[in-house]
Amino acid sequence: MQCQRRGGKPRKLRCDSIERCHGRASCVKPRLMPLTPEQRAEIDASRLAPSQTSRPTVPALEALLFTPIELLDHGFVRVVDYMGDDGAVVQAARVSYGRGTKKVSEDTGLIRYLMRHRHSTPFEMCEIKFHVKLPVFVARQWIRHRMASVNEYSARYSILDREFYLPEPGQVSAQSVSNRQGRAEALSPEKAAEVLDLLRQDASRCYENYETMLDPEGLGLARELARMNLTLNTYTQWYWKIDLHNLLHFLSLRADSHAQYEIRVYAEAMLDVLRAWVPITAAAFEEYRLGAFTFSAGMIDVLRRQIAGEAVTQPDSGLSKREWEEMQAVLKKG
Repeated sequence: MQCQRRGGKPRKLRCDSIERCHGRASCVKPRLMPLTPEQRAEIDASRLAPSQTSRPTVPALEALLFTPIELLDHGFVRVVDYMGDDGAVVQAARVSYGRGTKKVSEDTGLIRYLMRHRHSTPFEMCEIKFHVKLPVFVARQWIRHRMASVNEYSARYSILDREFYLPEPGQVSAQSVSNRQGRAEALSPEKAAEVLDLLRQDASRCYENYETMLDPEGLGLARELARMNLTLNTYTQWYWKIDLHNLLHFLSLRADSHAQYEIRVYAEAMLDVLRAWVPITAAAFEEYRLGAFTFSAGMIDVLRRQIAGEAVTQPDSGLSKREWEEMQAVLKKG
């Protein structure tokens, strides 16, 4: 991390996350600097020191290993390790020890069957580990997915970097009227600029006070207490290890178009990783989970009545207004 103790004092950092024009705060522009030189050196060293192994590997994922996929203004996600492949899913399903004893078409059919009928255990045999840098408020959404092993950068032991997430103006949107946890259309450029100025000013002021409280020659507050003053758009980092089954569940929710943009961009990048790692599983997942919609028993009944020639309307469908609208939206889509 950039923030370290030097000479017994917390180092005063310049803000690497913003660039000022003509000395005016209103002209502050974001600059993409998600990785420190130390982190890039570590990544380069890892890529230049390949390891021999007797276990199955995936060339397409090996090419992505350690490389950061830069997201938002200062974030990234990168794969640091993995275990298993599409063959491991098939092997577990067949409870066999041999590899390459079946045709690819048969393996594909089996994986699609497992996905279609939600037989999840074979997918749990594969695991992947990510290194992620993300805003704190995104991390708090992410951590709700509890079926993973997580180790986060500790602000009790270390000093957080002066890096804050500031959305692009087009993402500064009004509250949705129909969805209490979603956003609607973008604010006007003037209002968006005002919001971004407020976010920037608050984050900068809180970080400066954070440094002031940490100063051992001044207030000398403990790091575990000083951190409470930081804003939720401050960046954190963690290592996140998860099996394939639970990764698919994460992606089914967070790569969905209804997910919040700031976490969806991470999920979409991880979906690309999935395609490289387990292409057969990824294709089945996109066919039967990500691109699919589950009809309730009531919806199926409505469809049967309509196929039989009955003109079904929402009041006599047995569905709530919201269920009816969701069903019609799916049937009319595309």
